[in-house]
Amino acid sequence: MVVGAEFNSQAKIEELTGRVVGITDGDTFTLLKHDSTTVKIRLASIDCPERKQAYSAKAKEFVSNAIFGKEVRVEIQSFDRYRRAIALVYYGRKCLNEELLKNGFAWHYKKYSKDARLQSMEDKARKLRRGLWADAHPVAPWNWRER
Repeated sequence: MVVGAEFNSQAKIEELTGRVVGITDGDTFTLLKHDSTTVKIRLASIDCPERKQAYSAKAKEFVSNAIFGKEVRVEIQSFDRYRRAIALVYYGRKCLNEELLKNGFAWHYKKYSKDARLQSMEDKARKLRRGLWADAHPVAPWNWRER
């Protein structure tokens, strides 16, 4: 069993494997597929700080350390208006979406996910003041984008 597979409340529409060749930010990267084409991947159910927000660089660094240059498995759930694949991403036995939540580098994106397990991961990171939760008043990316 792969850790995290049980939280996939949406059916996957496609599964890919490939090597990560670019990290855009904490929740978006470029995957080089085995047929030598690339696809932009947006992590499902979470939202990392925007580029000019506190902890944005740390979230990007976490993702880079975890997956850059490595083989990953991607379970695509949908596509967004920018044609990015919205997906769960696995490296080894870990789910990147979950690891970002557990380490305090992302918010559970409740607008698109009602998963209680993911919310629990965010709540625990918040309680332990991990990552962005060390700040007294972290601003969620969706609120920051409205400014």
